[in-house]
Amino acid sequence: MSEPADVPGSTAPSELRRAVVIGGGLAGLLSAAALRPYADVTVIERDLLPEGPASRRGVPQARHAHLLWSGGVRAMEELLPGVTDAWLAAGARRIPLPTGLVSLSAQGWVRRWPEMEFMIACSRDLLESVIRAEVVRQSRITVVQGTELLGLEGGASRVTGVRIRSADGEERVLAADLVVDASGRGSRATMWLDALGVPPAPLGEVDSGLVYASRVFRAPAGTEEFPVVNVQPDAGRPVPGQSATLVPIEGGRWLVTVSGTRGGQPTASAEEFEAFARNLRHPVVGELLADAEPLTDVVVTRSTVNRRRFYEKVSAWPEGFVAIGDSVATYNPLYGHGMSVAAQSALVLRERVAAHGLMAPRLARRVQRAVAGPVSMAWQLATETDIRYPEAVGEQPGLVQRLFTRYVNRLLRTATGRPLVFRAFLGVMTLSKPPGTLLAPEVLLAVVRGPLKAPLTGPPLTEGERAAVSGAPEEAGR
Repeated sequence: MSEPADVPGSTAPSELRRAVVIGGGLAGLLSAAALRPYADVTVIERDLLPEGPASRRGVPQARHAHLLWSGGVRAMEELLPGVTDAWLAAGARRIPLPTGLVSLSAQGWVRRWPEMEFMIACSRDLLESVIRAEVVRQSRITVVQGTELLGLEGGASRVTGVRIRSADGEERVLAADLVVDASGRGSRATMWLDALGVPPAPLGEVDSGLVYASRVFRAPAGTEEFPVVNVQPDAGRPVPGQSATLVPIEGGRWLVTVSGTRGGQPTASAEEFEAFARNLRHPVVGELLADAEPLTDVVVTRSTVNRRRFYEKVSAWPEGFVAIGDSVATYNPLYGHGMSVAAQSALVLRERVAAHGLMAPRLARRVQRAVAGPVSMAWQLATETDIRYPEAVGEQPGLVQRLFTRYVNRLLRTATGRPLVFRAFLGVMTLSKPPGTLLAPEVLLAVVRGPLKAPLTGPPLTEGERAAVSGAPEEAGR
């Protein structure tokens, strides 16, 4: 168990400060890991946390497919060295992209070229349990469970701590040099800050009416190395956006999530689940489920609005308070960016504290503005697509956004037959590269020239993959 002196740029023990993190989920745990070299950290968690990979009340979305892209994995590895190996030892898989991906994009089937990026595939319960185990065993991190956050202490210019109530009803104040709100989608930070007299942050929302439905199946024998399979919607068509994603997870199981926007939403009916997957732009996911054994009922989630609080635009932002993760922004889960953004935001938190010190003037404002970087990237990817679906609610894109969307559509069509362009797109999609990568000169030239290869006519499953699953569609080649 390493001490502060073992961490580059860490604070000497005599100079340690106190930090409070609100929320013991993934964003909160990563924030605690980020602050540990510089402060004694207390994590306040409302729920009772499970010992292993089990569900908890505060994360109802955990029962749906979760994608942890390489951009998020690298950030988590920076914060918790060795966490990737711990996931793999616990049963997760490292899936090379696009090699381990069978995907129908809006512009066509993705070719399974040699690895360009990667993802970690497992259940959210396993993913979070490994991070929790890695964090709680570290010194100077205390997790207080079954405790409610009542409000912030301090005033409009500085937050000085939090008021909490334990399970036995006792109320007390925890003083802190820095408070991090990582309480998630249900964050009450706007209410807490309003009570202190902090000006409200602008709010952005784009609601496509998306509904998610998921079910777990026993994977057929011989599919231990099966790819992730998904059929994406085409936002360019004037119909509801419907999708299906099959993710191999630990324990020889497939976690399958289907989704639909307003007017084309899935239901909780077990009888309709496979039929929904078959009736998409391609029936591959439904066909793969034909002989798979269901292990659970269908679980439905309707809270999928893209919502962002532009805290970085509040000029009178208080010292001593930072919001991170879903407390800042939530996205359509289809794109799988929430966990990666939380990890990159926690890494930004550590970097700013290391550079300026926990008590530096305007530290909280610097962090909040830096957090807006990864948040903005994921926000743009999600909302520019979601607003195009029928009956979507939110601000319509301007001329520049519409022109960029047209360019991206051509880029994605080119990417189906030109690896250089697909590498650029995948780097942005996995939050590994900045959006400007899509406008690099060599990418622009390739997009103008168009695809090198003709589009695939069907899902590029291999002979072995088709043989392992009865009724799988014919291979379309590479």
